[in-house]
Amino acid sequence: MGKIREFETGATRDTDEGKPDYEGFLSPLVIEEFGKYMNKHRVQANGTVRASDNWQKGMPQEQYMKSGWRHFMDLWKAHRGLQSVPIPEACCALMFNVMGYLHETLTREVAAEASAHVFMSPAPITPAEKITENVPDAVPSMRYNPLAKLFHVK
Repeated sequence: MGKIREFETGATRDTDEGKPDYEGFLSPLVIEEFGKYMNKHRVQANGTVRASDNWQKGMPQEQYMKSGWRHFMDLWKAHRGLQSVPIPEACCALMFNVMGYLHETLTREVAAEASAHVFMSPAPITPAEKITENVPDAVPSMRYNPLAKLFHVK
């Protein structure tokens, strides 16, 4: 049985014990800089502006790896004073590629786990598009359903 904490107001809640402390793990300065970097790079070479969550639709991990290495080299040279790429720019570019690579890995794992449950279950299969049809546009990252790739839903 879990521990309960009681506040001065009398309200109760379980403890934070064992739960991720995102507020402590993440830096608001870094997240803000990354958001600025991502917004700046929404404009494509042809002038069109892509959606902020466009990258979550999926890209080959090889692209993230190749691009990540190029941006790591930029950061390394900037660190040694050998290049004029601003360090925040190089860090955000590298962060994007690491996040994209990890996103692809986790998306595949979630899809594999879900497909194992779907195909072993005697219950009727819910079409993948039904899973996300009621997700509000205000939560764009939830619209990209890892099962969509599995069931070839667009």
